Amino acid sequence: MIQLENIIFLIVAGLGIGLFVWQIRKIRKNILIGRDVELADNPSERINKTLLVAFGQQKMFKRMLPAVLHLFVYVGFLVINIEVLEIMIDGVFGTHRVLGFLGPFYDGLMAVNEILAALVIIACVIFLWRRNVTKVPRLATGVEMRAWPKMDANVILITEIVLMFALFAFNIADLKLAALNNHDLPGSFPVSSAFVDAFGSDAGTLATIASVGWWIHIIGILAFMNYLPSSKHFHIIMAFPNVYFSKLLPKGKFTTNPAITHEIKAMLDPSYQPPAPELDVDGNPIVQRFGAKDVEDLTWKQLMDSYTCTECGRCTSVCPANITGKLLSPRKIVMDTRDRMEEKGEHPAIFAPNHYKELGVERVQITDEKTLLRGYITPEELWACTTCNACVESCPVNIDQLSTIMDLRRYLVLEESAAPASLNAMFTNIENNGAPWAFPPSDRFNWAEDLYVPSKN
Repeated sequence: MIQLENIIFLIVAGLGIGLFVWQIRKIRKNILIGRDVELADNPSERINKTLLVAFGQQKMFKRMLPAVLHLFVYVGFLVINIEVLEIMIDGVFGTHRVLGFLGPFYDGLMAVNEILAALVIIACVIFLWRRNVTKVPRLATGVEMRAWPKMDANVILITEIVLMFALFAFNIADLKLAALNNHDLPGSFPVSSAFVDAFGSDAGTLATIASVGWWIHIIGILAFMNYLPSSKHFHIIMAFPNVYFSKLLPKGKFTTNPAITHEIKAMLDPSYQPPAPELDVDGNPIVQRFGAKDVEDLTWKQLMDSYTCTECGRCTSVCPANITGKLLSPRKIVMDTRDRMEEKGEHPAIFAPNHYKELGVERVQITDEKTLLRGYITPEELWACTTCNACVESCPVNIDQLSTIMDLRRYLVLEESAAPASLNAMFTNIENNGAPWAFPPSDRFNWAEDLYVPSKN
C-alpha cells in the first residue's frame, strides 16, 4: 500500500530528475551552437578508446597518487549507485532492501559497497588536504584559478563525505534494529558491523537515525546530480561521450578547411565540381569563416570539450609556453570557450561560476561585438602556443585544446592577415619562392658550392 512517505519520495525524486533533464537539454542546445562535424566513423576503435580512457582511467595513471585516490572515488561512484537503485525502488514501492533476494551476490555487493564507501571518505579527505593545506600548484587558487573552482571542489568533496557517512548511519542503525528484533538483515556489512553499537539500543532512536540517513543519502544524490552541470565535476557524465567522439587521427595531424580544399582541387583540375554550398533556413548559401572568431565557428565537439573539462590543470602544468612565463594557458582556453558559449546560448547553471575572462591579461577589444577571439582570448595567448600537443596528451578525458587554438589562429591569418611579422614574411616567401627562405629555388644549392673544394689531384 502506498503511504505518505512514498508519495513524498516520488515528488522529491520527480523534481530532482526533472530538473536534471531540463539542465541537460539546455546544455545540449549550447553544444549544438557549434558547427556540425561527422564523428561516427570506426565505432569499434571509439568503443575501445572509451573503455580504456573513460572507464579504465588510463591517462590518470601518469600521476600515481591522485590516480589511485581518484580510482577509489570513481569505482565507488559506479558500484554504490547500484545500492542507490535499490533505494529508489524501496522509496517508490515502500519495500525494504528489495534486492536482498539475490542472496550471496547481494552479500558481496553490500560488502564491496561498504569498503568502497570507506575508501571514498579517505580519498576525499586526502584530496581536501591536497587542495587546502599542501596546495598543489596546479590546483591552487591564483591568477588563473579564482575562488569558484576551489570552492566547487571543496563542496563536491565534502558532499561526497556526507553522503558516505549518511549511508553508514543508515546501515549501522538498520543492523542494530535487525539484531534487536532477532532477524537477519540481508547483506554483509564489514564496516558498519564494527560500529553496530555506536547509536545505542533504543529502537525509536535507531529508526529515526536509519530514516534520516536514508533520506539524506538519496536527497543528497539528487542534489549532487543537479549541481553537476554547474560544476567542474560534470566530467563524471561528459567524459564518456567526449572520449568516444575524440580525435582518432594522429595528434600531429591537422584538419584542413574544406572550402580551401575544394578551391585548390578546382584550380588543379578544371573538371572538378565542388559540392553545392550548405543553405540556411531561408535557402541562402551559408558563408563559413576561415577559422573561428566565435563559438558558432567551432565544432560541437570543441564545445563539448569545454563542458567535459575537469579543470585539473594537467594541460597547463605541462605546457612549455606557460612554464616559460608566456600568456598561454590551455585550461583557460577551454574555460573561456565554455563561458562564451553559455553567454551566447542558454546558461544552464543553477550556480553561475566565476568566468575566467578576468585573468590578469590586458584585453584588446577591436570591435563593439563581444566574441570569443579578443573578447575572451587574446592573439598573444594563441601565438604563444608551440603546437607540441603536450596539453592534448596529458588530458585525462581527451580534450583537444590545440584544435580550438588552431582554428582561432586560422581566423587571424586567413580573415585578418594578423599573423606576427615573422610568419607573414615566411608566408610571402612561400608564395613567391615556394619555400620559407628569401631566395629563389635556383639558389638553394649555393651553399653546397661554397663548401665544395676542388681536389688538387
